[in-house]
Amino acid sequence: MPSPTHQLLAWGVPKLRKSRELDTEEAERARVERWHAGLDRTLPTRIVPFFARRYDVTTETLTGPAGDFPSHVVTPRGITPERTVVWVHGGGFMAPIDPFHVRYVARLARALRARIVLPDYPLAPEHTWRDSHDALVDLAARWCADGPVVLGGDSAGGGLAMAIALALRDRGGPQPERMLLLSPWIDLTTSAPDTAAFAERDPWLFLGKLHAYASWWAGRDEDLGRPEVSPGLAPLDGLPPALMFCGTRDLLAPGVRMLADRALSSTWELTYVEAPDLIHVYPLLPLVPEARRAWKQTLEFLR
Repeated sequence: MPSPTHQLLAWGVPKLRKSRELDTEEAERARVERWHAGLDRTLPTRIVPFFARRYDVTTETLTGPAGDFPSHVVTPRGITPERTVVWVHGGGFMAPIDPFHVRYVARLARALRARIVLPDYPLAPEHTWRDSHDALVDLAARWCADGPVVLGGDSAGGGLAMAIALALRDRGGPQPERMLLLSPWIDLTTSAPDTAAFAERDPWLFLGKLHAYASWWAGRDEDLGRPEVSPGLAPLDGLPPALMFCGTRDLLAPGVRMLADRALSSTWELTYVEAPDLIHVYPLLPLVPEARRAWKQTLEFLR
């Protein structure tokens, strides 16, 4: 049974985020575009204690077809990095880096004696996968050539991380050592059985928004099944060893299960941890016993 802390956050987080189903796709697009117009895209560090004293941040500029976008490098002070974590943030492809992303990767940086690379990729609906994919793959390839890399992401970012891993595999050259996927969105075609049933159990994610955001990110319907967009449908042989977490009160769980099943008939070494009755990206939640267990498993896998 989930812990009381998890149950409180499962009730409270969707309310704090004002999560609800969309009225129409047109209204949702207009809402998101208004929100984007006033977004502060600086790195949100406010919930990381003493961040400015404990971490150095540098920012480089990446270039895609639609223009430039930043990638932040977070390095703990007093540590010579032994590896790099390239972390691709979630948010349905339409939300920016969140303070909880920064909190999580800052903890990873300390625990693994690592620098963290956080690309702040262009968001849908104004942008599609085509505006950042090649630049993200080039970024990861450069860091892989520099030393050991962990490639990871949460939710939509988990899908992007997997798409990057597929492209690196197909290019050849240095590869990530490990992958870490938290509730990854890896099938934007929503082809996995039972997705509608899981939507009724999820207090945070909504099926109408899932379809809308997938359409925006793909840009056109014929791109929905491409490996750059739905990497969970691509051949899996040759990917780096991976650890993947998902709860069963998560609308993305059917796609994640489908990926785990497909991995069994491939050469991909995937460890899948499914947590009964836990919500989307539960390893990112603060003060939750289940997240602490996931953290311990993560460090054992990555170390």
